[in-house]
Amino acid sequence: MTRRPYIVGNWKMHGTRAMLSEARAIDRAAQRHMKVEVALAPPYTLIHPIHREAEQIAVGAQDCHHEDGGAHTGDISAAMVADAGASFVILGHSERRQDHGETDALVRAKAGAAFAAGLRVIMCCGESLQTRESGGAVAFVRAQLAASLPPADQLPAEVADRLCIAYEPIWAIGTGVAATTDDISEMHGEIRALLVELLGADHGAEVRILYGGSVKPDNAHAIFAVPEVGGALVGGASLTADSFMGIALAASDPLES
Repeated sequence: MTRRPYIVGNWKMHGTRAMLSEARAIDRAAQRHMKVEVALAPPYTLIHPIHREAEQIAVGAQDCHHEDGGAHTGDISAAMVADAGASFVILGHSERRQDHGETDALVRAKAGAAFAAGLRVIMCCGESLQTRESGGAVAFVRAQLAASLPPADQLPAEVADRLCIAYEPIWAIGTGVAATTDDISEMHGEIRALLVELLGADHGAEVRILYGGSVKPDNAHAIFAVPEVGGALVGGASLTADSFMGIALAASDPLES
């Protein structure tokens, strides 16, 4: 089954109510580009306002807690973000792993909580520049992803619809330097092979694999032409409708430009 490219904007710690106008513009533009699936992950504070107004785009969260509730001051559970209108959650982003010390085991527990709450999961993985230069990038990413995903028997039956993988080389996030198409092709191929190993041929072949790391309108066509790239997880370029939808347009049809 051919799935539409999935273009997800991660607003990170950007966005106040003044940014709702950009979200509206993205939603209107997405209605004209039905060949792609467009989504935004704003800060927690904007999930409900954007969800309330959006007609086309999906809205998600950038993280969730692994427990359903309790004495966890400042944390937000998967059920809470779902209640606010989120349909998906980004987990395991390198900034969470680095800034908050999140381990693979914790990310795995969060994924289990998210699935239990009915959310889709975008699971992030990626290597540092030091790991890539040492020649260990592939082995690292395979091990990180395998340890971050719940076991196959704990995944939802409709896993291909509920799970996406986002390969984000750490050295390319927010640096303006995207991985080469050869780098992306190699890693996405390895991730696909791992998914088939973990989930079986049918499910493993259907899970979309996104690329993230300095994706912009001017390099998006080349990235989307790489085999096994099923979309993009976009950071800074998702903060304005013009740049974000330029990426979506590049994904909608490689012949359109």
